[in-house]
Amino acid sequence: MDKLAAVRDVTFFRGLPDDQLAKLADLAVVKRYDKGETLFLADVPADGFYSPVSGRVKVFRTSPAGKEQILHVFGPGEAVGEVPVFEGGTFPAQCEAVEPCEALFFPRSGFRNILRDDPDLAMRMMAMLSQRLRILVNKIDDLSLKETPARVAAHLLLLRSSTDSDTFRLDLPKGQIALYLGTIQETLSRIFKRFTDEGLIDIKGREITILDMDRLREFADEGR
Repeated sequence: MDKLAAVRDVTFFRGLPDDQLAKLADLAVVKRYDKGETLFLADVPADGFYSPVSGRVKVFRTSPAGKEQILHVFGPGEAVGEVPVFEGGTFPAQCEAVEPCEALFFPRSGFRNILRDDPDLAMRMMAMLSQRLRILVNKIDDLSLKETPARVAAHLLLLRSSTDSDTFRLDLPKGQIALYLGTIQETLSRIFKRFTDEGLIDIKGREITILDMDRLREFADEGR
């Protein structure tokens, strides 16, 4: 792997001068994970953060009853577990590869030393943390205030906006999407069937085409 190129693609490292990117590349450790392999566990000491280079990972919590709630799915260029870089302590959730994954690992101690020498990078980190907080607040809002069909419609609209196409592939298997949206796969399948029967979407395997954007938006706005 070209570590310098991979570091350059990390979102909050973009635009940094080459000498700073070189320091980060020297610090980064390349790690590889198979599907289902754990990057870190919840409530264990956090010794750094990760950024996928290929593949995706999910961050999730498991209830005492064994129910999994996916908090977020991260792909190439995103940072995972970066909060402990500032606060120390433990990882608040577990992280697992949802497909074969190659990631950069940035040890906490070395990264903090770089931050001390680069206030601009520290500001980028703060901006990224603020954005992550907004995502979590919006997710809590959706899970607590919206009915399941509204959450599913909102997720489809988000996927559509990220691909800028009315036809796109689901970003995760249906079971994983259900967990992310706080439901079960059977319920998700029933909602997909309802949306299909009512002419909102067309489904072929994992490929979805949005047929009626206005009505899908109406569903997404319901449930409050």
